[in-house]
Amino acid sequence: MDKRLDNKPVIAIDAMGGDAGPETIVSAVRLALKRAPDIHLILVGDQTRIQQALQANKLANHTQITVRHTTEVILSDDSPASVLRNKKDSSMRVAIELVAGGEADACVSAGNTGALMGLARYVLKMLPGIDRPAICTTVPNKFGRIHWLDLGANVDSSAEQLLQFAVMGSALCTVVDGIDRPEVALLNIGSEAIKGNEQVKKAAELIQASPLNYIGFAEGNDIYNGKVDVIACDGFVGNVALKTSEGLAHLIGDLLKENFTRNLLTRLAAIISLPVLRRVTGKIDPGKYNGASLLGLNGIVIKSHGSADAQSFANAIRIAELEVQKQLPSRIRELLANYQQSIEAVVAQKAEAEASQAVEQTATLSPSSGFTNK
Repeated sequence: MDKRLDNKPVIAIDAMGGDAGPETIVSAVRLALKRAPDIHLILVGDQTRIQQALQANKLANHTQITVRHTTEVILSDDSPASVLRNKKDSSMRVAIELVAGGEADACVSAGNTGALMGLARYVLKMLPGIDRPAICTTVPNKFGRIHWLDLGANVDSSAEQLLQFAVMGSALCTVVDGIDRPEVALLNIGSEAIKGNEQVKKAAELIQASPLNYIGFAEGNDIYNGKVDVIACDGFVGNVALKTSEGLAHLIGDLLKENFTRNLLTRLAAIISLPVLRRVTGKIDPGKYNGASLLGLNGIVIKSHGSADAQSFANAIRIAELEVQKQLPSRIRELLANYQQSIEAVVAQKAEAEASQAVEQTATLSPSSGFTNK
């Protein structure tokens, strides 16, 4: 059956990615179809294992599911280079190729992040005006949520790339959250203009001169206080900050559990506090925000956490569906095209100023300026 006739989202799923394999992923598929029964899902991987999981979830003959058999699996310790050379029939690669070939609108994988980034960039290519893809996710804050990128795709980003991240994050926020002019900030060690390394300072100048709604530098606490809609940073800083936040969240959860189960009195306190605790944990539940977008690609790719349970992976499928419906890559392309002229003018002006400054410094240090060696 041609899955493209009804214009419903078609999502290719790497069924072999992640820690649990097809069993958990098919359970997630069941949840996704319960929420959105019209989407089409192509499960890519070992057909035997997938069919067994489908039967266990009573989905064996579901009309919205197709299975695409592959013979190879990308492991967590496989390097991107070796995957590109050797594993051409892997579930991850074939899922991405389905997007490139137009058979699917998006790909979702819980597999090796480096391999996913490398394959997606190789197969789908980059959008015009974007140098490298960025990993973007949403995290809860005081008033709702924030879009945060890059979270590990690029450990050392130039000022121009940070500008590109800001543009992509702004586009995502507009498309997904309906905010016309999202407030954008650069993550830094302080809010003052004099703080930060050179690339962050240069990026601030570029973003300030662009049409983006740039509000300045943001510190780590601004990620969660609700003062900004989009935060851009390089992948090294972003990944460390995100993992620190996750570690703190787990610590708080463990401490609450330990202290609420200490004795009878604390157990009674836990029962009384249960409604509040459920509201709080529901808001900060990592599974609710599982599914990071690989922005900048000529296609939609969503990275799920490798240890995601069925509910969390189903959320990653939901994000893919939403980005398909909102035509996210096209919207990013349009925004970049609208900004390109002003961005290029800013970059050229900055380069000219730096060149002029270099000439002045050279002239100051030359013998004709009065400095001589004696």
